[in-house]
Amino acid sequence: MDFQIRSVLPLVIISSLLCTLAKAETSGSVIFIDSQARQYLRSPSPDDAFQSNSMTLLEVGAAVSVLLGFTPSDALSAANSMKLNEVLLPNPFNRPRVVFMLEVTGELLSVADQANVMFNAAYKSKIAPVSNKADIQLPGEEVSVVSLDEEFVDFTDEDISDFASWLGGSYAVDPLEALNGDLTIPLASGATISLHMSKKANREFIASLLALFRNCRKAVEMHGGLPLSNQPPAELLKGSFDGLKVLQEHYGPEGDAQKGLELLITMLSKIFDSLQAAYKGQIVGVILFNTAPAPESETMLNVMLTSRPDGRWLVETKVPTPITFAAVALVRITLAWITGIILIIATLLGVYFLFYMPLTKDTLLYSNVKLD
Repeated sequence: MDFQIRSVLPLVIISSLLCTLAKAETSGSVIFIDSQARQYLRSPSPDDAFQSNSMTLLEVGAAVSVLLGFTPSDALSAANSMKLNEVLLPNPFNRPRVVFMLEVTGELLSVADQANVMFNAAYKSKIAPVSNKADIQLPGEEVSVVSLDEEFVDFTDEDISDFASWLGGSYAVDPLEALNGDLTIPLASGATISLHMSKKANREFIASLLALFRNCRKAVEMHGGLPLSNQPPAELLKGSFDGLKVLQEHYGPEGDAQKGLELLITMLSKIFDSLQAAYKGQIVGVILFNTAPAPESETMLNVMLTSRPDGRWLVETKVPTPITFAAVALVRITLAWITGIILIIATLLGVYFLFYMPLTKDTLLYSNVKLD
């Protein structure tokens, strides 16, 4: 019996360790991209490895709130605040007040390597699977949330050609059929991605890229049209991108799907450069890569706009009744009568003492007093 227990005990320990390791797996990663003109984030140390960092979604949301110039959530503990100090510079008067936040969904194999190519100076961290979602509470009167999730359905070959030219590529239009050409774009790694628009997966992927590209341009135009003021509202450019899932379902997690990831990061790099120019460097990028399974691949950070409390502090908690009105009236009448009686008595006493005061030379009433 003792031998059976001793033989089963190691299996139980190993099983518990495997369960612990499975729970410790991350659900994605996050990249903080600092401004090129100003510094809002701490410079990453070359000795820090990508795998050594870990942040929860609560900490990521708190970092976004601080970058926008607002206090983080009350649910943030002291340990979470220490993690923010590793990411942000400890200067409350140096905040960009503009954040470009994008969530990318898909089973990404080499996010770290791809990100290091394009954003080697960014702060990179894994997302700890403490919670699948987190809320960012922001005051609605002081922040402007610009959505980047508007779909672009009725795009044309000309839109694809403009997009390809913007990325340094080309688009061969099919003269016989619309949206049936070949899109070729060089990548930063030296490879080239070629996508034929006749395939449904390629077309949906390009449609997602075009929608993101178009919405970012609209955000820049909206910012340029805002009136200048001493204290403009904070701006949160928030969007999500799930076009990589289509490529992964059609081509698998490797091959063209990884080229699609590299194309996306190349595009994000150029978009962030244009945002830097539009906002004069007062912007920080936050890109989240969600590697959760398909049923859980929803928005990880939910933005909640809160309103200011009512300016009236004293509020009647009870509805007045006829008895209450009668009691108030009785108190007021009583105070009025008491005040009147006191004034009458004081008047009579003053008249009495005036008439019966002694008539002497020192009396001020009959003496010739000169007031110099």
